[in-house]
Order: sequence, then structure tokens, then C-alpha cells
Amino acid sequence: MRMKKVGLFGGTFNPPHIGHLLFAQEVLVSFGLDEIWFIPVNVPPHKESDDLASNEDRLDMLKSATNSNDRFYVKTIELEREGRSYTIDTVKQLNEMYPTYDFSFLIGGDMIEYLPKWVSIDDLMKLVTFIGVKRPGTTVVSNEYSKDVRLIEMPQLDISSTDIRQRVHDGKPITYMVPEGVEALVKERSLYEPRTSIGNRQTSTY
Repeated sequence: MRMKKVGLFGGTFNPPHIGHLLFAQEVLVSFGLDEIWFIPVNVPPHKESDDLASNEDRLDMLKSATNSNDRFYVKTIELEREGRSYTIDTVKQLNEMYPTYDFSFLIGGDMIEYLPKWVSIDDLMKLVTFIGVKRPGTTVVSNEYSKDVRLIEMPQLDISSTDIRQRVHDGKPITYMVPEGVEALVKERSLYEPRTSIGNRQTSTY
């Protein structure tokens, strides 16, 4: 029986945008994976959480962004575990839950430089295959782990969640940068707008 090949794509997805979806699609096709599992983090290590939309908002946006692709799934394993989200804990848990699955882990090319700083990275490299994106014209920083990262080249798409949040804050449109459903949720829930910033929300859990 052939092992199911699954790509794990972790992130804040704050908000999810078309760059995330394009990366997932290209990895799915190029490496012959069966599915991509999007895993929103609960409390990301080394990041401030002031400007994070709530777990519920990010989860709803991610579900909306991925629901048109029957090979994209959203997994709430890190939201359910609570506390800080470390990749080693997630991969170990998934390997125990799905012992017959072959997991890969998707990372941006810029993250390869920081792999030496990841928690339990030596153990992690034995448990999962890393797939990193290499944008045309860029150089991937070499380190002791980079040689084991499988690279995929994809078109330059200079869109980031940080830029999208800033555009919303400045009253600029994000149409075509995020899926329609995500844009609708951002507007409906007044996410990332100055008057409803996470820091000022009465309902904030951070």
C-alpha cells in the first residue's frame, strides 16, 4: 500500500493570501504530494502577537481561502494544543497519529537561513523532509541544514501578510491579493483597521 504524501504548511496566515496558495499548489504538483495541510499556529515563537487577528478569525479566513481545492485541508492541531507552537512537537504528534503517512514541511526560502535556530532541528530533520521555495534571481543561504532542503522555484510574487495588514490599515484595497472570501471576512469583521486593532479590542485573548 502506497504511503500518503502530505505537505505540512505552518504559519500565522494573518491573513492568508494568494502567495500562500500558489506556493502550496506548486509544491503539491512538483513533488507529487497527495494533500497540503495548512496548520495555523497558536502562539508563534519569536513573534509579537499584538497584530495577530484572533485564532478564530485566522482559522475562518484560512478555511475560506482553501475550501475551493479538495486537496487543501486546514488542521487545528496547534490551536488545540495551545501554548507556543514548535514544529518538532507538531511533527511528532502527527507521526504518532498517522504512522503510515509521509510528511514534508513547507518553508519560505528566507527561513532556510534560520533553521539552525529551530528547536530540536537535528531531530526534526530526521522526522520530516523540508521543502523550501527559491525565487528566481535569489540565493538561498547555505548552512549545515540547507543541503537537505528540497528546493522549488516559483514565480516572483511580492505579497506578504504584513503588507496586506498595512494596506488595510491605510485604507487601501487588497482585492486580487487575497481570495474573495478572505477579503470579505476582513471587511465584515473590520480586521486590521486602526480603530479595531487587536491591542484595542475588548474581546482580545492576547
